Formats: sequence, structure tokens, C-alpha cells
Amino acid sequence: MRLSLVIKKENADLEKPVNKLNNTLVLQKKIQIILTLFILGSFSQIKAQERIPFDQGKKYILAKVSVVGKISFNEQTVVTFSGLQKGQEITVPGEEISGAIKKLGKLGLFDEIAFYVNKVESDSIYLDLNIVELPKLNEVKFVGIKKSKVEGLIKDNNLTKSKIVNENLITTTKNYIENKYKKEGFYNTKVTITTTPDTTAGNNVNMLVRVDKGDKVKISSIDFIGNKQLTASQLRGAMKDTKQKNVLRVFKASKFIPEKYKTDLEKVIAAYKEKGYRDARIIYDSVKYNKEKNMLAIKINLEEGNKYYFGNIKFLGNTVYSDQQLNRYLGIKKGETYNGVLLEKRIADKTKPDGEDITNLYQNNGYLFSNINAVETRTANDTIDFEIRITEGPIAYFNKISVVGNDKTNDHVIYRELRTKPGEKYSKELLVRTIREIGQLGFFDPEAIDPKFKNVDAGAGTVDIEYNLVEKGSSQVELQGGYGGGGFIGTLGLSFNNFSARNMFKKEAYKPLPMGDGQKVALRLQASTYFQTYSVSFSEPWFGGKRPVQFNSSISYSKQFNYSYGRNVNKSQSFNIFTVQVGLAKRLTVPDDYFVLSQSVSYQHYDLNNYYTGLFTFGNGASRNLAYTVGLTRSNKGVNPIFPTYGSEFSVSAKITPPYSLFNGIDYSTLGEKEEYKLRATADATAADANGQMIKKGDYLDSSGNKVSTYQEAGADAAKVDQQKYNWLEYYKIKFRADWYNKVYGKLVLRTLTEFGFMGAYNPDRGVVPFERFYLGGDGMANYSMDGRETVGLRGYENNSLTPIITDKDDSRYGQQVGATIYNKFSMELRYPITLKPSASIYALTFLEAGSAYDGFKNYNPFDLYRSAGFGLRVFMPAFGLLGIDFGYGFDAQPGESKAHGQEIHFIIGQQF
Repeated sequence: MRLSLVIKKENADLEKPVNKLNNTLVLQKKIQIILTLFILGSFSQIKAQERIPFDQGKKYILAKVSVVGKISFNEQTVVTFSGLQKGQEITVPGEEISGAIKKLGKLGLFDEIAFYVNKVESDSIYLDLNIVELPKLNEVKFVGIKKSKVEGLIKDNNLTKSKIVNENLITTTKNYIENKYKKEGFYNTKVTITTTPDTTAGNNVNMLVRVDKGDKVKISSIDFIGNKQLTASQLRGAMKDTKQKNVLRVFKASKFIPEKYKTDLEKVIAAYKEKGYRDARIIYDSVKYNKEKNMLAIKINLEEGNKYYFGNIKFLGNTVYSDQQLNRYLGIKKGETYNGVLLEKRIADKTKPDGEDITNLYQNNGYLFSNINAVETRTANDTIDFEIRITEGPIAYFNKISVVGNDKTNDHVIYRELRTKPGEKYSKELLVRTIREIGQLGFFDPEAIDPKFKNVDAGAGTVDIEYNLVEKGSSQVELQGGYGGGGFIGTLGLSFNNFSARNMFKKEAYKPLPMGDGQKVALRLQASTYFQTYSVSFSEPWFGGKRPVQFNSSISYSKQFNYSYGRNVNKSQSFNIFTVQVGLAKRLTVPDDYFVLSQSVSYQHYDLNNYYTGLFTFGNGASRNLAYTVGLTRSNKGVNPIFPTYGSEFSVSAKITPPYSLFNGIDYSTLGEKEEYKLRATADATAADANGQMIKKGDYLDSSGNKVSTYQEAGADAAKVDQQKYNWLEYYKIKFRADWYNKVYGKLVLRTLTEFGFMGAYNPDRGVVPFERFYLGGDGMANYSMDGRETVGLRGYENNSLTPIITDKDDSRYGQQVGATIYNKFSMELRYPITLKPSASIYALTFLEAGSAYDGFKNYNPFDLYRSAGFGLRVFMPAFGLLGIDFGYGFDAQPGESKAHGQEIHFIIGQQF
């Protein structure tokens, strides 16, 4: 007859070490019971001559292992993973079988693992390995949460189709979801997970996850006992993440998270240490839950202790820097109120990686292995003496510098931005700067840049740095369509921000386009029934490949026909603009390498063909704009270019044209007196003028349109005069911009901005040209414009609505906007990030803005401003760029209005304020 020996049945659980230990103990107990039952049963079920002496552990030669049961794996693969081999000597029962079971169990693929004896021939044994696979996940459904949250939970717990379903997966998923919602304040969250066999497939199951969040648990009160020196309000303010309920609080909700509560208790003690109370301590604290109100009440009993002052502070072990130098960084004097938090920050400020503290002073000069500690040496009455004990250690040097994670971007694009060079002295400042420079490239997730220290060798004085990066999408597409101005408007834009021009002729590089060299190529087409715009631009950040000199070039062409809102387009009346620009921007080293000097030359050709719309005084002719622009910028904002949290950007620029008036020999003050610039009839009149005279083609006319005898009596033809004045545009334009970013609380960032612009003329007789002027108000988006205008956003008002208008009633353009020649703008924004993931960066904001624009310096008043406030949202997606919406409220009346303008909604595409 067939004898069988069940060695083990095991529930596999690989991910929780405690379960593995429990399974081992259960295994041992199962083996003992099974072997005992088998031995006792074998005596009563078989004849004496057929009994095999397993109870003594006999040695056999393994002849074969056959895998039985329903499995989807290859039989030989399973045997190989068990570690058993044909011809191997094994002991039954013995360690070889037990070891095979453990190895298969560690795979986490099987629900049951059992060995049976098939037969024994002489000293050879044949075993059957019976395996029951763990079920696989077919689908998962969530009940009790919003659909928008389901995808994130599935991704976070890796609940993908065909995932092995075991107890560990169910337990970790349950714990993750419960902890996630507890962190959001749903402290009573309960999760139930059930699985049911899938009848449509094999060994598959469907998972149902029921989530009962319950009501959010808030904190009704935080009370303090024993506090005399600090008020309860001050102590509650010190608790950054544990807040009692307050309807006026916007950015920090009331919720209770045990881990953060413990941290906040430490911050309460830190608040006392900042005021000199070194011995302050918490005697006890209590957290009571009111089930009826679903709220917590917190009580904290304090002992404040005495107030202390700094005594003598000595430095020990310092040879590189003198006591005087270190004292300047420490900034603490004898007799000042003791401040343990300040002392810690002056030695090593953990909140600022580039802070001005003693630790960074050493580490920025190569002393990676330095160690600095403040030790209390004497306490006398209310005075504490300190020793700052310094172990300087050897100077460290960068050894191997490597980059990983750049799957698309070529190595040289990253390495040329690294400030940490092999063989150079270690500097934490250079490490922080490198992180910023990589983030500013825009090709990687700035929140995921992780410099890892490897092979740190104090003996050799070397350290390896490995920069771990995560690529993000950098190309963008713009596709828009809609009706405006009486017709359909379509826009197609493509921007490739990590292009590779050198691989354009390599077929294998098109995936779908040659990428990886950090160059930028942008193509844009916008068209409707009455206008067309085409543009292409190219940018190379390291022109020549050896120096950080950026090369920029662009070319565009626009054509607009005269039209009416009734969709009548007159193609015999057109306005064409051709533009070409070339520029270089060089990174400087003096005063520091945050400065960039940029220079460019641009040329625009304006061609008017019978285009009389009131935009200019003339409708036939051409204007040319040859300009040189020079700018100086200093930017150290970082690290995320989409959501900067620190630093600033200052820029000043000048755009100038040649002073044609100095050498062209034209007296612009007397143009209107010359015969060729006088008004003349262009056709025979059908009726007499005011003086009863018939006008024939070519007759001179006065400013009222009446016939005169001589050209001296005739009026000046404004169109001809302006055509001569603006044949070659002559002007200069100065702009200044200052932009700051500061963290004010947690993730909350304050952005402050100021702008100023001025446009002037060399020759007062020629005047300021009607081109290139400033138009203030609205979303600030520069749509197609025919006069080279510069739009300046001021939310809360209509687009361009705060721009000066012509007030001279004798001017044919009376009431029309003329554009400003001077403006200033001030802005403050509070920004809070909702998510900064590579797939989508989202942040909310509130703003205050003010600004004004004038048609001349004599009317300029920097304090007479249009004011507004509001809130908005920004979403940055790599494929589409920056999108946003703002709700603004204008507190002042727009020109032509008598009361506050009120609400305006602005949609933002592809640009920031």
C-alpha cells in the first residue's frame, strides 16, 4: 500500500517579520503533531514487514520530486526554488524537507505546501510536492470614499490585477487606509476587507474594501495648567500641528495625530527655552475623548522653573577659526537671556541647509567630519556657562560624483550644472547650490532630488556623492479653439524643452523626437478668418558647449486683415509684421555667479496696406524697429521653478534704438510746414466746401477740409507727418523688476513683487512712438498684438482697462487707448502647495495688488494706485504647462466708471504674474 507523510501546510506571509516568526513556531508544532499521528497510525494500518522506519529519520537518495496540484508555474521551476536536487541524500524526516518548505514559503506565492512519500525503492525515495497557489486579484472595489480617491489608494497599495492576495496584503492595506485617514483627522476610521472567489476565472478573487471614516475628530480645547510666564495663546501657537477648533483658521485644520502631538509637546518646551526657562517640563498631559461630541479635550500640566541667562562661552578645539570669528557667527553675548533654541540654531540650523551657522562655516570649507557641541560647564544661581567643543577633523574632498535616474536627459547636460567637482574641497554650500541648479533645469522633479553620501572615508578624507533624480515630462502642447471677434480662432503650440538638435538626422533618436540635450524648440500657429500668426524659436543654454552662455533666436510673421464683427473680412486691407531676434545671455562670476548678463538684437518690420482702423494716424506705409536690449539679472530662487520657496530675482533692462534724429538731418518740428506733408484732396469733390468752392483732386486743404490757395495755408497731413516720424522707430525703454520668496509658516510661502517701466524719446519734437507701450490691467496674457505692446497684469480689472486714453477732443482718436509710457505695480501673494508631484503641481494663492499707468512722467504719481485683492489656483502639468484661474475684486473705478469695478475672473495659460 502507499504510505504518505504530510510534512507541512503553511500560510505564506513574507512581508511582516513577526508573522514569519509565528509561522515558524506553528510549523514546528504542526510537524510534531503530524509525525506523531502518522507513526501511531502506521502501526495499526500496515503489516510489520511493510512498515518504513520514518520515526528514526532514515537517509535516502532523492530519486524524483513530482509537483501535484493546480499550479500555473513550471514544475521544474518550483522544484528548483525548493533547493532539492535529484540524487541528493536527504533524511526523512529531516532538515532538507523543512528547508525546502521554508524556501518555497518565502516566495509568497503559495497558500499550502505539503510533501508526500510516493514510493520507496531500496534506498531511493520518490516524493510528491502538493502545492495550492495563493489566489490572485481580479478587481478591487471601494465603498465609502469618493471616486476621485480610489485611484490613489489602489496605486499606493499596489492593488494591481494579478497581484498575489495573502493575509499580509490585506493587513497592510487595511492599516494604510486607516492611518491615512487618521492623519486627516478621521480618528475613528474603520476598514473592512473581504475577498470572494471570481467565478469567471481560475484561482482569482475580487476584493471589496469598505471604508467607514466616521466624522472628523476635532480638538475642542487645549488647556494649560501652571503656565505663568507664557500665555495659553502663546503655547497653543507653539504647537504647529495640533490646533483646537477655530472657524477663523484657514490653513491649518483642527485634527489630532499622536505622533505630531508628541512633537508639539516638545515645541511647547522649546517655547520656554527660547524665553530662558531651561528647566521647563511637562508634568503630565491628558487627552480625553467625548464620544457624544466626537471631540478631544487636551490638558497639559507644566512646571516652568526659573529663568536663566548666558554666562561665559568658551570655544575649545578650534584651530581653523579664531574665537572672534566664531563669536560673530554665534551672536550670543554674556548676560543675554538664555535661549536654547537659538543656541542650537547658531551651532547647526537644521531648518536651513544653507544657514549661517558654525557647522556650515566649517562644512563649507571642507570640514565634512567636523563635530560641534555646546556643553553646559557651570550653573551659578541664574547664569549658565558653556563650552563650545569643536572636533574639526581632516579636510574632506569630493571623490566620485555620479548621477542616476536620468533616463532621457544626457549626462553632460547635468554634469555641466554640477558645482561639486571630483578632487575639489568638500562644501555643503556647493552641494545645496547643485540641487538648486538641477531643479532649475526643469527636466527633473525638484522635490525628489536626493544627493546620497557614499564611501565616506574619514581616514582618506574623501566622500562620493550620488545624485538621485526622477525625470519628469518637459515638453508641452497647446491646442485651443473657440469663437472670438466674430470668428473661429484656433491655436496650435508645441514646445520641446529638452531637445537635441545634434541628433536630428539620426533615425534611431526619434522616440518620438530627438531629446536629451537641454535645448528648447517652440513652434506656434494661431489663425482665424482675419489673422494669422506663425512663430518658431530655438534656445541653446550652453552655446559652444564650454561656457554657460545661452543662445536665443526667434522668428515670427503675423498678418491681419481689416474686419468687422459681422464677419466681413476685407483682404485688400492688411497689416503685416515680420520679426526676427537673436540674443546671448552669459552667466557672470562677479559679483557672484547668480548674475546673468543678457544682450539681444531685434528687428521688426510693420507693413500697412490701406489699413485704416484708428490704430495709427496713417494706413499706408511702413515702420521699422531695430533695437538692442541689454539686461542684468540676479536670481537665486529655488529649488522648484514652479513653486519657489526661497530666494529672489532682480532684473533691470534697457531696450534702445539708434538715435536717428542725430544724423538723419530731419527737423521734425517743422515737418508739418513742408509742402510734401500738407493736406491735399485725393479726389474731385461732388459738392462745394464751406466757402462755396469746388474741390478738385490735388487741391490744398486746411485742417477743416476747405480749399486754400497755397500750401502755406494748408493744414498738415498727420498721416504723412507720422509716417515720416515713425519710418524708423526711435525710443528707449527701461524696466525694473524685483521678486522675493520667503517661507512664513510651514509650507506657506509669501511672494512679494514690484515692477517699474518707463519709455522715453531722444527727440521731444519726434515724441514717444505709439509702438512698444505698456498696457495695464487684467490677466496680463499677451495675445496677438499689432503694435508691439507690452501687457502688464493687474487682477481685478478688465484686460488693458487701466491704460491711458486720448483726452484731446480735437484728436480723431479721442477716447481710444494710447498706451502708457510709465507704469508701476506692486503685488503680494500667499501661496500654499496642495501637491508638488511630477505629474501635476497644484497650489492655491491669495493676493493683494496695486498699480497704475500714465501717458507721461509729468502725470506720474506712484501712490495714486488701482487696488485689488482675490484668490486663485495654479495647476502645472508637464504636457500643458501652467494653467490657472483667479477671482479678483477691484476696489477702484476703472477709467470711465463711477464706482468700484468689483469682481473679475481671470483664466491663466502659460504664464505667471
